[in-house]
Parts: sequence; structure tokens; C-alpha cells
Amino acid sequence: MEPENQPPSTAAPAANRSVPVLTPEPTELAAPAASATGDEPYPGLRWIFIGPQGLRAGWSASIFVIFTIFFMMVLGAAAAFIFHKFLQVTTGDFTAATAVIQVSIEFLAILGAAALVALIEHRRILDYNLTGPRRPQHFLFGLVSGFLALSALIGTLAAGGWLHFGPVALSGVQIFKSAALWGIAFLLTGFFEEGSFRCFLQFTFTRGLNFWWALGTIAVACAYLAVFVGGTASWGVYAAALVGLFPCRILNQRAAPRSGFWYAAWVTSVLFGLIHVSNPNEAWIGIFAAAFIGFVFCVSVRVTGSVWWAIGCHAGWDWAETYFYGTADSGLSAHGSYLTSTPAGNPLWSGGAVGPEGSVFVLAAILLLLALVLIYGRLSSRATPATA
Repeated sequence: MEPENQPPSTAAPAANRSVPVLTPEPTELAAPAASATGDEPYPGLRWIFIGPQGLRAGWSASIFVIFTIFFMMVLGAAAAFIFHKFLQVTTGDFTAATAVIQVSIEFLAILGAAALVALIEHRRILDYNLTGPRRPQHFLFGLVSGFLALSALIGTLAAGGWLHFGPVALSGVQIFKSAALWGIAFLLTGFFEEGSFRCFLQFTFTRGLNFWWALGTIAVACAYLAVFVGGTASWGVYAAALVGLFPCRILNQRAAPRSGFWYAAWVTSVLFGLIHVSNPNEAWIGIFAAAFIGFVFCVSVRVTGSVWWAIGCHAGWDWAETYFYGTADSGLSAHGSYLTSTPAGNPLWSGGAVGPEGSVFVLAAILLLLALVLIYGRLSSRATPATA
């Protein structure tokens, strides 16, 4: 499933000189060529599993997903036993403490799964879009960008009368304790969700996904939603899939260089929207927004060279939404927020029970994030000294 970089034809006209010519890469889907002398041993079925870059991307992704689910089940069962048996703590409510427990399990699960696949592929975990220059700076600017973009969205809703603030819910030391706990919870959320989608899957699909495999993957995801899930929220996934189809098809027709990254971004963004469909009270705008912001996070990987801006932005957005402003987050209402707020009016504008992410104005906030990361990426690249 390598990106479709085809060798240029020797009979191609000279008028096409404006199109960059890439050195062709071997495709993962091609069967091994026969030896000219006929004395090369038959490779058997090894080529189905092993390609030019080692374990094929589809198998890597499958192993990662299977072991992530397995580790979640094991760690979740262990945590439930410990907390209910010995500590008599319930993990049903959405509080800072329960969020830290839940997301810690999820983060440890993907860390274990990624470590296993990295061992098989002879890579380091940092190879999955976690290296690159200026990582602390990218993270901090992402943190600020997420908080500012969400604040702009909240300000718009409040100014239009679609969000009303109540009294401050916390006082004294509880303000700082709750802020710290929610900060840990959403930092872990950033590591878990960005680690899954923009680290491992984006890296893996980039090296092994062409347009047709991307289209097939998305078609299977949409068919799964249509058959087994349904509901209006699923239309957000269908919309994201359709929006990404046309530019990716154009890239495929033009045999654009490095198009594998954008095929992967299309797939991971649609899947990112899909995993939010099961959240309570979700609406199609909120699901489309999740896919859209997932695409912006992919763009950040492209322009900064790593996923650290996305991790910071993800944490800053969620922390502002859940803790600071006290709104629902993807349909989930938390306990222990600093401010209290209530949506008002038509859910199309207010977001309703979904929270600000269910408002149509969220699309403008995500466009703001896209502008911020593009400007930041340009300025950051200028500030980075050239290596000799």
C-alpha cells in the first residue's frame, strides 16, 4: 500500500516539464518480480506481509488496533477491580479524577501497542511523528492556540445570547486543584488521541496508503456506520468523507508528489470523527467538526514536522471547554468546572447538549486554528537556522 508514485514514461512529451518528477518507489501491493534468470527461489507468501519498508502498513495498523483494544480491556478490568474492591470509588461520573483514570488506561494501552509494533518494525516510538525541532515551543504555542480558539467560540456564543454564564462554581484551593487535575486529564487525552491518530496511524498510512486503499478504508467505515450505528450524528462522518474525496481524487489524477500524506490525513480525520459518534447527545455538526479539527492537526504535523503542536492544542481546547468555561465537551458534561454555563436558543447556533462543538460557529473557530498553525509554521521555519 505504498503511495502511488509511478515511474515517468520514457515517451512522455517534453511539455510536461513543469510537473515534478519523483524517483519511483516500490509499491507494497506488487508481487515480487520474477528473476531474469529464473533461478531466484519462490518467495512464498512472504510478500503479502513484508514490503519494501518492512511490515506492510495494513498489518501494522491492524496489530496496533487489536492490541490497543486488548490492553484497554485488561487495564480497564484491573482498574475497575482495584477501585471498586479496595477503594470503593465509582468511575461512572465525568469528573477530573475519573477522567485521569480513564485516559491513563487509554494512553498506556496505545503506548504498549505502539511499542509492540515499533519492536516488530525495528523503529523507535519517537519515529511516529514525535521527533523534529522546537518541540517544547510547538507544544506551548499549540496550548495557547487551542485555548484562544475555543475562547473566541465561547465569546461568539455569549455575545449572540446562545450561551449564558452562571456563578463561579469553585473557590479557594479547589480552583487550583481542579485546574491541575483537569490539566493532567486533557494532557493525557492529547497524548492518547493524537498518539493514536496523528502519530501512529498518520505515519503508518502515509508510508503505505494510496488513493484507492484510502477510499476503500473510508467506504468500509461509512458502511459500518450505516449498517450498525445509523443516527443523524453519522452524517458528520459522511460529510467529512465527501469533502475529502474530491481533493484526494485530484491528487491521485495528477500523481502529485507526497500525496500519501494527504490520503492518510483524509482517512485519519474521518476515523477521528467516527470514534466520537458514540458520545451521548452528539450531532452531525459536532462529528464533522471533530473530523475537521483532526485534519487541522494533520496539517500541523506537516508544517511543524511533529505532532507536538496538535497535542498542545488538543489539551488547551478541551481544558478551556470543560474546566474553565464549564460547557459540555462533545456531549459530555463534567463535574468540577470553574465557571458554569447554559446553552440557549436553537442548537444549530448554541450547540445545545453537544456543547460549543455542536454549534455551526465551531467551523469558524477551527478555521482560526488552521490560520494560526499555518502562520506559526511559516514563522517557525524562518526562525529555524539552516543546518550545514
